[in-house]
Parts: sequence; C-alpha cells; structure tokens
Amino acid sequence: MADKKPSASSKSGSRAKVTFLEQNSPIDEYGRALYAVARSVIRAFIDSLSEEDLADINTPLDKVRLRQLAKIARLDRDKGMRGDGFEWAVHEAILGKEPKVINPVSQALNRASTKILKDACPTSLLFGQERAKYLGFLEAMVDEAGNDSFLLPQGSGRPFRFGHWVSVAAQGYTAEDQLNARIKKIWKTDLFLSVEDDPRYFAATVKSNVMQLEGGQGLRVGIVPEHPSTAYKKEVTYDESKGLWVVSLADPNGFMGLFNDGYGAVARAFLTIGKHESANYWAVPSAKAQKLRDQIIKYKDATAIEVVDALNEAAQQDLLSANDKLISVNAPHWLHVKKMQPTVISPKPKFVKLD
Repeated sequence: MADKKPSASSKSGSRAKVTFLEQNSPIDEYGRALYAVARSVIRAFIDSLSEEDLADINTPLDKVRLRQLAKIARLDRDKGMRGDGFEWAVHEAILGKEPKVINPVSQALNRASTKILKDACPTSLLFGQERAKYLGFLEAMVDEAGNDSFLLPQGSGRPFRFGHWVSVAAQGYTAEDQLNARIKKIWKTDLFLSVEDDPRYFAATVKSNVMQLEGGQGLRVGIVPEHPSTAYKKEVTYDESKGLWVVSLADPNGFMGLFNDGYGAVARAFLTIGKHESANYWAVPSAKAQKLRDQIIKYKDATAIEVVDALNEAAQQDLLSANDKLISVNAPHWLHVKKMQPTVISPKPKFVKLD
C-alpha cells in the first residue's frame, strides 16, 4: 500500500496509516532483514520502559508515541540499550530462523550435548530476571517450554525441572542461596535455548560487548559479536576459563554487521526525534539503513506499537519461498501489559535557612 500524505482531517486527529511497504517497490533480502532488526530493537526499547517511566510521561504503554519513547531512550553506548537491542535481535533471529544465527547456535548446542536432536531447528525463550515482574511472564515462559522440560547444566547428575528452578532464578542475585550449586548463576541467563521437540534447555548469556562475557554455574552458551582481539576466531569455540560454548557472530559480513546497521538506523532516528546530542562513535548506516531511519522519523507521532507492527509486516513483504528468513515474529503478550505507577503526591517543596 502506498504511503498517503496527511490530509487536513489527519492533522486534526487521525493519522496516516503506519506502513513501511511501498507500492511497486519490492525490497531485497537485506532490506527485509533490516526491517526485522529494527523491529527487534524498538521492542527492546519498549521492554526497557519501567512503570516509573510510564508514570513520568503520564501515558499507558499502548498509547506511548514513538516521539515519547525516543525522548526517554537510553541511547549512550554504555547505558545498556545497545545490549538490550542485541539480545532481542538474536532471540527473534532464532525464532525467525535466520541462518546466520541458527546455524552456529545449532552447532554450539550439539557440542554442548550429544543427546539433543541433531537436525532440529534451535528455539529460544527470552529470559531476564527484571522481566519476571511482568504480569504473566513466568507463566507464559514455563508454558511455552512445556511441563516436561528441564535444564541441562554441566556435569553429571539429575537434570533440573525447568519451571521450578526458572521461577527461583527470576528473583535475581538474591536467589543464589536457593539455587543448587550446579545452576547457581542461571539468574544471569538472557535466553534459554533448545531445539524443536526437545525438552532439554541450555542457559545462554548474550553480550553485545565481547569483553563483558562471563560464565557461571549453569550457563552453557555465550553469544557475542566477532572481535579480532579475542580468542573466538571461529563461529563456535569452547572457552574453558568460562565453561561456555561461545557463538561468535560475524562482523561486518554477517549478522553482527546487519545488527549494527539496523541499530544505527533506529538510534539515529531516535537521536533526531528525541533531540539528543550525537556522539562521535556512531557509525554511518548504509544507504538502505539511512532510508529506514528517514521512514521511522516520518512516523514519530504514531504509537511505538504501531511502528513495531508495521516493521513486522514489512519483514515479510513479498516472501517468495520458505527459504526467506527473519520473517515476522509476533511480540510476546507480556510486553504490552506493564502499568503506570500511581501518581506520586509530593509535599510542597520548602527549604530551611542555611546557617
């Protein structure tokens, strides 16, 4: 559907339909993948909103406009948003069956255990103890894993029932005293990985900065960008010091290059919409990513959820065969159920005399 110019009536209330699809302008596979990565990154921004954030902007989650989201987004490189976006992008790339991600992940899982189904496609469950407070998050996660699922840490011994121990791990660092020694660090898990039709799950940690990768009891897989200064020269390497099978995603000619381009498009759009100061470490996005940035800016007054839905739709535009990957991935329902904190009634400010 072609984009429509806002009419006089649209200025008075209604908005043009949010769409990234253009008539007679099919996108190539890289363009489709950029839409998918941008979708994941903006979902990560939505995920980062706290109840306090929603109270500060006095807007329920489903009404938050992209402009509001851009103003409160933590864009600085060291403030965590890039890492959150990378985590979401890897998770949804696995769900979307992106070969650049599922192939090395499958290899790592097969090396971590000889018992999993060899030719089955990897699956992913998004974790993070900070999400456990979302209404229905844990229930949905345990339900998706299945009643018979279990965790597979290193070493010999009985496996651990998924539902019970993940619920304990959701308490975060304070759960360590309640966790068995073999899984004491699973509260640090970002993704629980498995393969289709297999009850075994492996705890994985995902880091956009390879220097921040850490192991721990119960963690089995690490997913990081390729980096010349590390020992992770191959797609899959075992790091004895961390006890992790490390998946290294290729950069720039692989998934990491794609993620950086997509994240750059979203971040630069948010810099403009939110009127943030640009930093000199921002890489210049590709021509396709710059076009995507301009499209995102155009929809600054749409709700963030509308923009994500439109990106999700664009990610499956003109699919021709089952080999087309990184297709649409629906958002988990818990992502949209956060509530605003009650408005805080503060006493009138009054300052005493300074002696």
